Amino acid sequence: MDTSPAAGTMPPIPVDRQLLARQIADAALLRGTFTLRSGRTSSYYLDKYLFSTRPEVLGPLSAMFAERIGAIESRTGRPVTRLAGAELGGIPLVTAAALQTGKPCLFVRNAKKDYGTAKQLEGKLNAGDRVILLEDVATTGGQALEAVKALREQGAEIVAVIATIDRLEGARENMLAANVPFEALFTKRDLGITE
Repeated sequence: MDTSPAAGTMPPIPVDRQLLARQIADAALLRGTFTLRSGRTSSYYLDKYLFSTRPEVLGPLSAMFAERIGAIESRTGRPVTRLAGAELGGIPLVTAAALQTGKPCLFVRNAKKDYGTAKQLEGKLNAGDRVILLEDVATTGGQALEAVKALREQGAEIVAVIATIDRLEGARENMLAANVPFEALFTKRDLGITE
């Protein structure tokens, strides 16, 4: 029996979930007064760039995303065609997950560019492609929902949004209200965050 990884995929990376949660919190948790994208004020901030730019964190995250994507495919009985990530924080996550799974990825701009091809989506998307959007930190899910809208307008079927971290401030509820299945690898509680 051949146990080598499938073509286009990387061998699985062993993940110590508790260690990874601690590494993310140690790297990215900032304390103070911060205004979030949602407009809310918070006593803490998770700086996605402080964890998504570190190979020792990004590698295990890619393995966790790959495992979750595989579980969704098993549960739905249908393959995921593409992965997507929103500008800018989702780009390293979706790139790492694409390398891990062998699935092509899409980059979703915040707005259409006003030069060149004037596209909002970068990469190839076919109508009917089954897409999972990978998100960095979800608060209310606003940016992810904007990306989902752009993908749907181009004919994508959104299978799920998977966030790296759910701040537990309404993202899940907002996604479900928009008929978008939502999952998270970690919550703020997993990272030991209490306000």
